[in-house]
Amino acid sequence: MMTPHIEAKKGQVAQVVLMPGDPLRAKFIAENFLVDVVQFNGVRGMLGYTGQYKGRLVSVMGSGMGIPSMGIYAHELFSFYDVERIIRVGTAGGISPHLALRDVVIAMGACTNSNFVGQYNLAGHFAPIADYRLLAAAVKHAEKAGVAYRVGNVITSDTFYGDDTAAMAGWLKMGVLAVEMETAGLYALAARLGKQALAILTISDMVFTQEVTTAQERQNSFTQMMEIALETAIEE
Repeated sequence: MMTPHIEAKKGQVAQVVLMPGDPLRAKFIAENFLVDVVQFNGVRGMLGYTGQYKGRLVSVMGSGMGIPSMGIYAHELFSFYDVERIIRVGTAGGISPHLALRDVVIAMGACTNSNFVGQYNLAGHFAPIADYRLLAAAVKHAEKAGVAYRVGNVITSDTFYGDDTAAMAGWLKMGVLAVEMETAGLYALAARLGKQALAILTISDMVFTQEVTTAQERQNSFTQMMEIALETAIEE
């Protein structure tokens, strides 16, 4: 059953997978939130685990950085391991002045400067959006937890160090909340394969004010986002 990038056997991956970009965040989630955990992947250091959360099987696996990496792992999970839902749990740079460090953004849609959707040869511009059922569940659980959150559009960028220093001001003008690097690819792929996807993001830095969190915080904290994602994952 192995694919080029995942060594799991058939049945070792749950139907719902949480996907942080950082594989060490996947390890943190498995160790702190799941029980009866089994590691199913270690190829290229992209750690993947399956365990029980409140009596339900849930998997968690890193996606790596950027749409190309997300596209590989999400495609293999959706296409070869019978995964039905992927919930990205990642970090983002805040663009909106209404956000603060550690706020949660639930991505209703994802703009992008990537040409990933070009492979589908569409006669126009595809708008990648979240699965509504997952989105509604995440909002419900964020409300229940009393978490500071916003729902809206994000921009998925192909560049972390971009040459166009004014680009984010343009996205701010269009009401985009935050910038990250994977969501649009995940949403487009889920649409193409008839699957469900959602991105729940924690603001790790603020683009215009230069406020930042540390690498250690990004790897081992942001637990509110994780809890919302896990509760959403087991929603009937």
